[in-house]
Amino acid sequence: MTSQPKLRRLIDLPGIADLETKALMKPAWAEPEARAEHPEIDACSMAIFGITADQAEGVERPADWDDVDTLPLRDQVDAFEAAGWDVTERRKPLRMLGHFNQQLWLAMRGVAGSLPFAPEDETVLTGWGASLAADAKAFKKR
Repeated sequence: MTSQPKLRRLIDLPGIADLETKALMKPAWAEPEARAEHPEIDACSMAIFGITADQAEGVERPADWDDVDTLPLRDQVDAFEAAGWDVTERRKPLRMLGHFNQQLWLAMRGVAGSLPFAPEDETVLTGWGASLAADAKAFKKR
């Protein structure tokens, strides 16, 4: 028996949670013009995706591009989830999502930038492997 793969969480990528906290404390951080005032937003984007939001805006989209990156952020949440990404916190879009959504779409689809490395999901154990894992877990609790 296998389960669906776990969604990757944008907030778990390096620097995103810190920026999200700053946007919580000062909502102006989430505004598009905040990138000009706060270079750490672009630095975070470069470190994660290898491309900034301004560079992503300038990337020519393929002819079959569906313009998902131009939808309202709330509408993009389900599309990201279908593609294997959780871009929410407590089921609300991240405040800083508008600074990273284009880069994530471009990188996911192999158009520009790159996705950060993620180790493969742990395989779901069945049969004797599952009981061995359960025994090991119980042993650790002792």
